[in-house]
Amino acid sequence: MPRAGLGAHAREASPARLDQLSRWGILAIVLALFTLSGGVLWYAGYNYDGLMGSALTKLHPATYLTLCVLGWRACVFGNPFGYLAHVGRLRPASLLLVLISLGALVSVILRQRPNMAGLVDTFLAAGLLALLLADMDERLRRQMEMLLHGVMTVNGLMALFEFATKILIFPYRFDGETFPTDLRSAALQGHPLVNATLTACYVLALMSGARQMSTPVRLGLILLQLAAMVAFGGRTAIVTVLVLGLTYGLWHSFGMVRRRRIHLMAAALILLGLCLVPVALAVLISGGFFDDLLGRFVSDGGSANARVEMFGLFQHFSLPDLLIGPDVELLESLRRISGLEWGIENPIIRMMLYQGAFFMALMFVGFALFMRELARGRAGSWLPMIAWLILINGSESLASKTTLMSKFAVILLCLYRTGERDRSMVSPLQPRPVIRH
Repeated sequence: MPRAGLGAHAREASPARLDQLSRWGILAIVLALFTLSGGVLWYAGYNYDGLMGSALTKLHPATYLTLCVLGWRACVFGNPFGYLAHVGRLRPASLLLVLISLGALVSVILRQRPNMAGLVDTFLAAGLLALLLADMDERLRRQMEMLLHGVMTVNGLMALFEFATKILIFPYRFDGETFPTDLRSAALQGHPLVNATLTACYVLALMSGARQMSTPVRLGLILLQLAAMVAFGGRTAIVTVLVLGLTYGLWHSFGMVRRRRIHLMAAALILLGLCLVPVALAVLISGGFFDDLLGRFVSDGGSANARVEMFGLFQHFSLPDLLIGPDVELLESLRRISGLEWGIENPIIRMMLYQGAFFMALMFVGFALFMRELARGRAGSWLPMIAWLILINGSESLASKTTLMSKFAVILLCLYRTGERDRSMVSPLQPRPVIRH
């Protein structure tokens, strides 16, 4: 191929230059995404979590910002269709998710099925944001990373304040109504389970990503977020983080010892820390820090039973009903009769029942390819990815309206750089090379 042809091909495949307005717009999207929960928006007169009010308020402000910045980027590029083709070449799975979401949205509207806003905020917005970030350079990535660390630090501190005072600053609301008996911290992310899921993924991303961060700062952030997780009360999230985090930490430490890359002072500090952990836990337990969390393990409010009862709903419908989605009113009645007042706590089961198996399979393919694209080339991202896949299957999550998938995409794209080597994946049992003199 001629040299000129190679140059043209390289320009086609490389990210387009970001202008200053686009940079500020993307940072505004990330800030809105991680700070504007339904509880925060309620004080601005924006009823996001609820059925009443204007239809325009059912979409998150970050979704509107994403559409605006994406439109601006298309105009700056000079050719909107050319821009779509450009970002589609860089992020084909994201473009596929957008197209599947648009097709599913049309189907939901024509069939008058529920969760139209959920499709937009959950799937369409995540795909559009990933396309927008296809042109992200290292400078923007660093800015987004610093913003993410700042917001999550504030979120953790707010959680501990609410936990200590029992005063929720921005409580979770539905149509303006709070839940007085639920005193779990809401912080900036709203619902405690959303907080727990997001924090768990962030903690594991701090462990295996954020390579440019110093070890003391990283450790401090991890400890803060672990304490905040107790305030959020997410049992599954806490167990998942402990199991995955300890496994990763032990494997990584063993590998460093085998490769003789650990300093004596660092080893001494680690041993000292391990000795102090039981003392710290004893003090916290005696002070009642874990009382609420332990209470949730003892009594789960019927959550475990609900995960069993939801399978009984299938026996009431025929195969054609399950393929295209049964009658919604009948499904709602059966759900309440079965004691599932709080919903169907699994996104696959919920989407299959409310939208149909064909619809669910289509969205599953788009989601799986999207997750693969986000993780590809980002060494270490497998750790939060495992936690993410476990946690989203413990509640309605992606089958309802949520911005969780967009937030998770931002965490992966910010805290992991493509092309970095994941040292934890080097087996500690691998023999060291023999150097012959």
